[in-house]
Amino acid sequence: MKRECLTIIGTAHVSAESVEEVKDKIYELQPDRVAIELDLARYTKLKKSMMGIEEDDSISVTKIIKENKVGLFFVTTVLSYFQSKIGDEVDVAPGSEMVGAIEAAEDLGIPIALIDRNINTTLERALNRMSFFEKIKFLFGILTTDTDDEEIDIEDLKNPDNLEDMLEMFKDEAPGIYEVLVHERDAYLAGSLLRIPEDRVIAVVGAGHQPGINAYLDHPETIPPLEELNKIEDKKGIPWTKIILALIPILFVVIFFLAYFNGINITWNLYQFVAISMIMGFLGSILSGSKIQSALVGGLVAPLTIIHPLLAAGWFSGLTEAKYRKVRQRDIKNLANIESFRDLWNNNIFRILLVVIGTNLAVSIATLVILPSQVFIPLFMQIFG
Repeated sequence: MKRECLTIIGTAHVSAESVEEVKDKIYELQPDRVAIELDLARYTKLKKSMMGIEEDDSISVTKIIKENKVGLFFVTTVLSYFQSKIGDEVDVAPGSEMVGAIEAAEDLGIPIALIDRNINTTLERALNRMSFFEKIKFLFGILTTDTDDEEIDIEDLKNPDNLEDMLEMFKDEAPGIYEVLVHERDAYLAGSLLRIPEDRVIAVVGAGHQPGINAYLDHPETIPPLEELNKIEDKKGIPWTKIILALIPILFVVIFFLAYFNGINITWNLYQFVAISMIMGFLGSILSGSKIQSALVGGLVAPLTIIHPLLAAGWFSGLTEAKYRKVRQRDIKNLANIESFRDLWNNNIFRILLVVIGTNLAVSIATLVILPSQVFIPLFMQIFG
């Protein structure tokens, strides 16, 4: 690719004007290749949608939990909800400008280059970079953004001054995710463009990436190897939260053993521990609106999950609930159309997550409040009193 022959079109992803701008520019310049801000998975999904091919839209919650992708799935769901809601407000489907670019390129027989990084790689790298407080602030900021309070002017988002202010605020609030979602992807997109063999190229990217891409293309020596940007980084540092959470059940076990070796009859205390754990697991699930089967599972596994720091009763009740509530892509899309609690209650994603959260919350109350006061503190007093 020749730098001087590159045309970058910065778009808003839910803008009708961007769709027309993209198509008009491709028809006008008729480049050797059209580069679009998509990876292979998103491109394939978009093409099937364009062709009217309906995919199996079921989502395996079991697979998500087994592969430890719960956080990734939740972030993807939240981002999908946010983009869909804005798209509904302006009556433009997210990704329409990419569809326009594909249609124009295919009409002219121009090959397409996919220049973006796999979305799962991007999100996993972002989650690994973010601190716990950054994750809370980021999700809280998205979930509390109200697009109904004022009229949305998507075209204002493409204004360089507005973009700079927005990105600077984003950088201050969540520097870890900013680095991955913006800075890293700028480098990846620029590096992908440099690998295109044709000279005359039109690149269709989000307007927020345009300044960063230009900066990297002006100084290509600063672009990291794309292979490095595709690696899933291991989390660094000491996992203090996990250590603290692990110490609680360990302390419970130690108290039981100390009481036993000091000749204290712990049979009744064990019965109390199991009964309280099971009752709280059951109540947390059933009060969250679960099926009776899910509540029974949540109750049965609660004693074990309290002792095992890497297990959570909510995941078991949630998995059971998922067998009765099939989650589909439309459940994610329908999040944008929720206007009442009834709509929310009828959404399977919300219901399963509610069961998970409710069960875990009840078991946490048992672990942190009821069991210490009713079982372990009395035992501790008998041992050392």
